[in-house]
Amino acid sequence: MRSTRILAASLLCSAATTALIAAPVQAQSAEDAISEAAPAADEDVIIVTARRREERLLDVPVAVSAISGEQLSQRGALDITDVGQTVPNVTLEASRATNSTLSAFIRGIGQQDPVSGFEQGVGIYLDDVYLNRPQAAVLDIYDVERIEVLRGPQGTLYGRNTIGGAVKYVTRRLPQDTALKVRATYGTYDQAEGVITASTPLGDLARIGGSIARLSRGGFGDNLTTGLENYNKDIWAGRASLELGGYGEPVFIRVQGDYTKDKSNPRGGHRLIPGLVSGAPVLDNVFDTRGALNDPEQEVESYGLSLHAEVELSNALTFRSISAWRKDDSFTPIDFDALPAVDLDVPGAYFNEQLSQEFQLVWDDGGPFSGLLGFYYLDAKADTLFDVRLFTTFAGFTAFTQANVDTETYAIFGDFTYDLNEQFSLSVGGRYTWDERSAEILRQNYLGGGSPVFGGAGVPFGGPSTDFEGSREFKKFTPRASISFKPTPDHNIYASYSKGFKGGGFDPRGVGLNAPTTTQGGPTDQEVADFLSFAPEEVDSYEIGYKGNIGILNIAAAAFYADYTDVQIPGSVACQVGGVTTFCGVVSNAGKATFKGLELEANARFPGGFGLAGSLGYIDAQYDEYITNIGNTPTDVAESRVVQNTPELTGSITASYDTPVGAGDLYLATTLSYRSKTSQFEIPNPFLDQDGFALLDASVVYTAPGNRWSVGLYGKNLLDKEYKTSGYTFVRTDPRTGAIQNGANGYPIPTLGPEGTLTAFYGNPRQVFASVTFTY
Repeated sequence: MRSTRILAASLLCSAATTALIAAPVQAQSAEDAISEAAPAADEDVIIVTARRREERLLDVPVAVSAISGEQLSQRGALDITDVGQTVPNVTLEASRATNSTLSAFIRGIGQQDPVSGFEQGVGIYLDDVYLNRPQAAVLDIYDVERIEVLRGPQGTLYGRNTIGGAVKYVTRRLPQDTALKVRATYGTYDQAEGVITASTPLGDLARIGGSIARLSRGGFGDNLTTGLENYNKDIWAGRASLELGGYGEPVFIRVQGDYTKDKSNPRGGHRLIPGLVSGAPVLDNVFDTRGALNDPEQEVESYGLSLHAEVELSNALTFRSISAWRKDDSFTPIDFDALPAVDLDVPGAYFNEQLSQEFQLVWDDGGPFSGLLGFYYLDAKADTLFDVRLFTTFAGFTAFTQANVDTETYAIFGDFTYDLNEQFSLSVGGRYTWDERSAEILRQNYLGGGSPVFGGAGVPFGGPSTDFEGSREFKKFTPRASISFKPTPDHNIYASYSKGFKGGGFDPRGVGLNAPTTTQGGPTDQEVADFLSFAPEEVDSYEIGYKGNIGILNIAAAAFYADYTDVQIPGSVACQVGGVTTFCGVVSNAGKATFKGLELEANARFPGGFGLAGSLGYIDAQYDEYITNIGNTPTDVAESRVVQNTPELTGSITASYDTPVGAGDLYLATTLSYRSKTSQFEIPNPFLDQDGFALLDASVVYTAPGNRWSVGLYGKNLLDKEYKTSGYTFVRTDPRTGAIQNGANGYPIPTLGPEGTLTAFYGNPRQVFASVTFTY
């Protein structure tokens, strides 16, 4: 049945494309279909199509930040996580023991658990295509047109419904003439990168081109057990596209493919406490590790194909189709305890595949009424497999999990705007989403070694502790409305309301045998399904904002308030299964949370080439209700819980100077960014939580006449600040207050593995690198 659905959707995509090419059409703009942002003729004006029509950014009643490819190049941005330094109330970081899995939070909403079964709270888009899983989503910066961040629930204008916001990575379209661009980079830690981008026309209407990138860097530290470099980078990547039409032609079609292979070494964590049995001391270099697990070898491979077709059916009506298929495979050895002993070692694998189709009808005749209707379909498969090896707890004991979670979703959405007069406009929109989540979850214990799936010699120990198969449906209508008032053309005051929704699912780590039961002989299938499942979460988001031009100053400010209910909180804890202490999933719909905050973005250009840009984000994020079981009694512990990955304050300031040097141009800039104290989990942890810190970056770029070549020198984290981004913890805490409980030795009491697991991962240290770019 699944193959039939995929085949039917593929035929639908092909039929739609054929219809587009054959339809009678009128001339159209070559502007991109989704959330474009590009400088207009006046460099102080930004034109966007966040609402599917060309508008000044000032006129759009949405909190959106757009960072151009030129700005990213001037900053020396390395990957998509760099964007989080300058956009308010946004956290983007590589997830714990990986280089390429993304954890994203916007205004307190996100998801850092990468296993199948948990939907992401922030939508990541690559050229209009929603990435259903976070694996391989830390996108490197090359051949990029812009990156956009939309804050607040999204879903009435495009793609997948996302409850927290969206981050969009948009690559460059091919130019009409033959072009070649070569970029070479070398820096500290043996950073060596090369990117070649080339394209050429095929006649008057077609163009072909692409990019090849080699991205490498030595480690920031070493694995003292395996001898491998730690925190290194070893990536090959490429994109290729064929474009037809555009540039004033009536039809635009883009067929694009991309491929990435990441062979970086496994990223080992830094122990924050000594080994409680071995006495292994805490290492001096936070980028060093001692974990011995290296099987399977780390490897991430991702690739995809997409077809974007667009045509004007009349001067006012445009039809668009976005079809895509994506796949990624990841193998990762995670040594939780970061010691040679097999104390808590987890070899894992992720296999993800998705097929999506989107249709849009857009009406814009230049009159007071405009809007769109859309349809979205996604068929996605996410398989997660992993061992939990606890050999020091019970000789040769392994808990193996295989969780296959499929998602099929349909949605119809629309958004319409009516200009009541020259000053007032009203927008209303809505989306109806139908999600079906299907899961097959198997947990089997082994003795004598790891599971055969990961090459271990273990043999089954008893029957499966979970052998579950089931599905659930989730349906929801989510509205949106906004009103804008423009006292003058250069000032816009708006107010908006939107509802966000994220479907429920099944805990892929759950132990069915531990399900509460009212009958003898173990839990029933229904009791297991109820125990493993969790409910959808919803948010009601309210926002008021102002955007305006005041002389040399461009400013955007917003205040928001959000009611967040049935918050999904996944976690992993020690539990008893058949008399053995092992690793279990715990997922709860915590209850209620309230988020309220302020955001400010501003930039100014002064005479003489001086520029100043800044951002400031403030958020008061707190749980109003957080229900957990203490002694089998539901208890509200909201007062002792915090919202993870959501600092109260975020901010940045960039000072720049642009001046002619001879016939060329010299650009100098420095950026100071700040994040206040951040908690890695809902339970505060003094070992893992990161105090407030600031990062200082700088760049110097010289561009030769005619942009034929340029050379840049960049410094990242110039003050060499040491800061935590994520971590693992398996220590005993007070169930009510969350306080860590220490043993007689003065160190936290471990709950899994006698050595104790408190490991942290860190942001990049100081890096200095130079780039040379040639353009022909």
